[in-house]
Amino acid sequence: MNAQSAAPAPSLSSALYRQAGAPIEDRISDLLRRMTLEEKVRQLDMYSGATSIMSRHTDDTHAAADALFLPEKAEALWGDLGVGSVHDLNPAPEQANAIQRWVIAHNRLGIPALFIEEGLHGFDTGTVFPAPIGLAATWNPQIAQQTGAAIAAEARATGVDMILAPVLDLARDPRWGRVEEDFGEDPYLTGRMGLAYVRGAQGGSLSTDHTVVAEPKHFVAHGSPEGGTNTSPVHIGERELRMVMLRSFEPAITEGHAMGVMAAYHEIDGIPMTADPFLLKTVLRNEWAFQGFVLSDLGAIKRLYTVHHVAGSLADAACMAIRSGVDMQFYDLDHAPFQKALIDCVHNGTLSQTDLDRAVRSVLRVKFSLGLFDHPFVDTNLNVKEHRAPAHLAVSLHSALESMTLLKNDNHLLPLAKTTQRIAVIGPNGNIARYGDYEKEANGEHISILQGIQNLLPHATVTFDEGTSIPQAVAKAKDADVVVMALGEKLGISGEGFDRSSLDLPGNQQELLEAVTAAGRPVVLVLQNGRPLTIRWAKEHVPAILEAWYPGEFGGKAIAETLFGDNNPAGRLTITFPQTIGQLPDYYNSDPSRMYGYTDSNGRPLFPFGFGLSYTTFRYDHLIVQPPAPGSGADIQATVEVTNTGDRPGDEVAQLYMREDVGSVETPRRSLEGFSRIHLNPQETQTVTFHIPQKQLAVWNAEGKWAVEPGSYTLWAGGSSQATLTAQLHLRP
Repeated sequence: MNAQSAAPAPSLSSALYRQAGAPIEDRISDLLRRMTLEEKVRQLDMYSGATSIMSRHTDDTHAAADALFLPEKAEALWGDLGVGSVHDLNPAPEQANAIQRWVIAHNRLGIPALFIEEGLHGFDTGTVFPAPIGLAATWNPQIAQQTGAAIAAEARATGVDMILAPVLDLARDPRWGRVEEDFGEDPYLTGRMGLAYVRGAQGGSLSTDHTVVAEPKHFVAHGSPEGGTNTSPVHIGERELRMVMLRSFEPAITEGHAMGVMAAYHEIDGIPMTADPFLLKTVLRNEWAFQGFVLSDLGAIKRLYTVHHVAGSLADAACMAIRSGVDMQFYDLDHAPFQKALIDCVHNGTLSQTDLDRAVRSVLRVKFSLGLFDHPFVDTNLNVKEHRAPAHLAVSLHSALESMTLLKNDNHLLPLAKTTQRIAVIGPNGNIARYGDYEKEANGEHISILQGIQNLLPHATVTFDEGTSIPQAVAKAKDADVVVMALGEKLGISGEGFDRSSLDLPGNQQELLEAVTAAGRPVVLVLQNGRPLTIRWAKEHVPAILEAWYPGEFGGKAIAETLFGDNNPAGRLTITFPQTIGQLPDYYNSDPSRMYGYTDSNGRPLFPFGFGLSYTTFRYDHLIVQPPAPGSGADIQATVEVTNTGDRPGDEVAQLYMREDVGSVETPRRSLEGFSRIHLNPQETQTVTFHIPQKQLAVWNAEGKWAVEPGSYTLWAGGSSQATLTAQLHLRP
């Protein structure tokens, strides 16, 4: 079937919605008025691809590379009503084109399908980037934008139009398995990194061959579940919701114009996210002017009936979700019952035509914005150019290098000398590249720590022991000049659905670490993990600790270059490391009334938010604040001098924190309001300038309104959330 045969009936060729030059909203209105009720509800449904319409599949989410599209199966599944979206296909471009051509030709109005896939830190078998918690450790929004752009280009080249990323929840309970998917615990940093990712993915226009719809998730506050267990209730009030949790999402919507949002599983104060018109309508659409569509998380609508018990039946749950502001289901109900439920609810008046049309309009707006009505097929030659393109691989390596976070370096043990002759790599994470969830460790170059060191030092003797037999590992350590302990987590301990009640090193790793350290050789602990770990013993006894998170396919190379001095580490923590699990929740920007003293602990963090060491040292001087003229609405400007006082060039992440000294409501002890990653040569000084919009300081006051309050503010500048250089600001808005 050729492209011409995919056109709708000739009688519709002159319809307004078919005119590429017409305004999108006019095209949507024209199409919407032509649609039957059955055609409308079909647009709100997602279908699985690999197992349903292809001749072969490698797993439930992937069609085989040589699989054929089966029109007879599509006919049985979709008939002539079209399809909202197709997921879990991960198509080759030829497969996407074949499906799209059939869909357009076999529905009355020629409405194209939307192809949706995962893309958290890499698309399918393409470039594997550091997990988001590692990307965030770069404190470099430019890399986040480049990462989003690279993932988008690789996805769109296969015919995929939308990726289910980024995750903008605040990771405020490290027991939660999905911490690795987040950018950390702070709303400002998460907001800036998320905005950059969205801008990279969506570009200046969605109607290109290299951009896709980004879908911030999991709306909202999903990263603070009760007990740290996935999908559990979240206990916050409206003030914290607005001033903290929503702020991590807002820039992606209001500045980045993200065209997708995923509604989460959990409930806040008894209201499940997929049944919350306040969040999905009032905040998202009315206050933030969101123009895209809301997709439920997988099964989240069904939970209204089966878990939350706020719907009396699955049909009631479907209608409740659409009525509340959800626009598309994600495998919640079987297709026929879902669509029938919406039709029945329209007929009996429990779902208004207005709400139904809002949902359909939202989905169609995305399809029109992507240009799918005007150029629905992908150039099959594009994938060869974009798949694992050299520029994308370079971004992954750059991100991994910038994410390396040095937590301890007693007596300047690091960097190690390249003349070191005997190196022992010991531990379960030594000879495997740990990627984290939503990636397959078989993808990419998967460079391990062992391989990275061997490649960097081909003349050294590098031995490996997994650490299963502790006496054997100790023997190898004693034969080495230096030991690299490769410890941490893996998928199955960290990741979606893998919540932990302990944050200690898993398995025998603590015993292994203590035994090897006791052997008397210099030890460097390298962690690859998806969440903060309670490593108090290591901090007290191991001379050097490098946090690598899950650093992507070039992780072993980045780790080796950092250990041996080719890369000066400048990653900074975006989440607090607690001493013990009993401190949780433990995040830096708590309210002043939060007490930290325990009978058995001082309650201080093991490593604070924003912390990270370097192979050089930095000094901060002359923090100066310029208040805006009263009533001008202008930005607050703050400058600080940063000097590299060491003998090596290096990057520093200059951080600015603020607090309102006396406010109408209690506000955090301090909050991150600006940051800048800069490069400094030895003895070089740079003046870093921060511009803080006044609205960034707004509080949700006791009257339930946003207000920038006059009065005194304290500012801190430095290299972590424990910065001590201060200045005062008297603000008159």
